Amino acid sequence: MALLSIIRRWHLRDHLSIREIARRTGLSRNTVRKYLRSGAVEPKFKVPERSSRLDPYAERLSAWLRREMGRPRKQKRTLRQLHADLVALGYDGSYGRVAAFARAWRDDYRRQQQLSGRGTFVPLSFAPGEAFQFDWSEDWAIIDGVRTKLQVAHFKLSH
Repeated sequence: MALLSIIRRWHLRDHLSIREIARRTGLSRNTVRKYLRSGAVEPKFKVPERSSRLDPYAERLSAWLRREMGRPRKQKRTLRQLHADLVALGYDGSYGRVAAFARAWRDDYRRQQQLSGRGTFVPLSFAPGEAFQFDWSEDWAIIDGVRTKLQVAHFKLSH
């Protein structure tokens, strides 16, 4: 967070008092003191574990999402349809919670399937004349009004 680096810079380099830093940032003096004493790069806030209305339906929704991943694009049900199915089962939560669950589920699924990355590429470098690529192809050309089949060799230097 940029605020912590600004607080440190004002205090250590510009020699501003804690009171002046608190006035400029709108933070309490105790908070400014805490940030200066800690070696943290950014503040961390503890988020308590809370149960969700979706928890009783999470396993069923996961199974539905897993089944939808295997279907063709045109046959997949939308999240709105999945939310409506959950409401029919008694879920009284919001669509946004279902969508957030689905996003997290897809991210986790892609990580497990290693689909999120674009792969690993090893850059190759060659000295001039060290390597080349070669391929054959066939093409047609009209030479002197006669359609002629050509055999073409393709060379590409790798340097």
